[in-house]
Amino acid sequence: MQRRAREIRLDCQRRAAPAEQTAQEILAAVPELLPLEAYRLAYGWSRPAALEALAALYRAAGLPEPPTTPAMLCRWEHGTTTPSREYAAALCRLYRVPPERLGLRPDLHATSACGHCVCRQPEITVGEQADTKGDPMRRRALLAAVGLSIPIHLIQKVDDVLAVPLEPEAPADHTEIAQQLQVARRQYDTSALSMLVAGLPALLTAARDMAERSGTPGGWALLASCYDLATDTMNKVGRPATARLTADRAVLYADRSGDPVATGASARALGMVLRTEGRHETAAAVIQRAIDRLDAAGLRTPAQANTYMRLVCASAYTASWAGDRAGALDQVGDAHRAADRLARLASRPGAGRAFVRLYEVDIHYALKDTGAALRVGRGLHPGMFPTPERRGRLHTDMARAWWQAGQPEEAAAELLTAHKEAPAEVRDRPSIRAIADNLATHHPRLPGVRQLTAAVRA
Repeated sequence: MQRRAREIRLDCQRRAAPAEQTAQEILAAVPELLPLEAYRLAYGWSRPAALEALAALYRAAGLPEPPTTPAMLCRWEHGTTTPSREYAAALCRLYRVPPERLGLRPDLHATSACGHCVCRQPEITVGEQADTKGDPMRRRALLAAVGLSIPIHLIQKVDDVLAVPLEPEAPADHTEIAQQLQVARRQYDTSALSMLVAGLPALLTAARDMAERSGTPGGWALLASCYDLATDTMNKVGRPATARLTADRAVLYADRSGDPVATGASARALGMVLRTEGRHETAAAVIQRAIDRLDAAGLRTPAQANTYMRLVCASAYTASWAGDRAGALDQVGDAHRAADRLARLASRPGAGRAFVRLYEVDIHYALKDTGAALRVGRGLHPGMFPTPERRGRLHTDMARAWWQAGQPEEAAAELLTAHKEAPAEVRDRPSIRAIADNLATHHPRLPGVRQLTAAVRA
């Protein structure tokens, strides 16, 4: 049964199926399993790992860890005993489903005496804090707290695998890792950040094992690409310390590959992390070194030209946050010329042009040239961008510009549109979520704000 469940989970991962669908497929194929066990297997957790994830919910709320054991969980999963109301609520939160999906008491839908639904609220997530200890009623209130939507235990698993590398479930070759990375990138592009974060530990583990076994430049370059994606993801969800670790490893493995495209991509990721730390001069040096290396390679392929364009955009953005207006605007011109080169090499007119223009909006925003940011942004439309993440990013960038201009109604409208395109761009990026929360607090009666607040906190 365990082997069959694992095969189903791996197949679902390849199809980018969510955990709930995976659990339902396991239950259909292995009817001997009860739902609580099927959901654990859908996440790929052992019983100790599931209990650690459960304990992380309590730790995130500042509560003592629950005195659970693998034997207790085994009895719950086999139906010989049932979890208490509090543990049942926490299990619902852990697996993100209502109690009946786990074969638990449906009366958990009822509102508790503390006034909070104990199973249907979003789970304890990144950014939440609490100072309550012990009181069961207050525990249930905390377990219903609302924060950003990436569960804290998923973030902690990424941190853990960076500290203590795991053994892969099964060896994977270069092609299999490339396919897994493609799935993860599709999750990034479609705003499925919780799924992406949940899968990062396994991806990084398998890719590292593949690169070490093969020892080839291509293997190291692919491993660096996996760490690049982890860096972009951790940066997006506001985990700069984790992003710095993944960026450092990406640069290490990219250098080992000797591939100027891989080293350029990893340098861009590291540069953006350094910029968020306020280390603009160091970030600029890292990015410029990669630009020079690509220049020396001759920019003969679309991949080289695309990486070069992205590096120049990152360099301009870094200069803008350092207050170097002349340098930033000069590099914007370089970025447009790089986009033209990419279009010629890729035989696609306009390739890269919208990407650069969207960066221009950010650059003018950083320079506090709000009028220019809005002017450039008005020349862009969602049809120019192929992925939900980029379309959502267009609207969040415009929302930032409107917010900077002191126009909250326009900012709310852009955020609402961004949420429809890519919910995680609003819900899971701390800087954007802060605007949404400010709108809810200070402008609750403006058109669209109530709808935006409900969408973000759903």
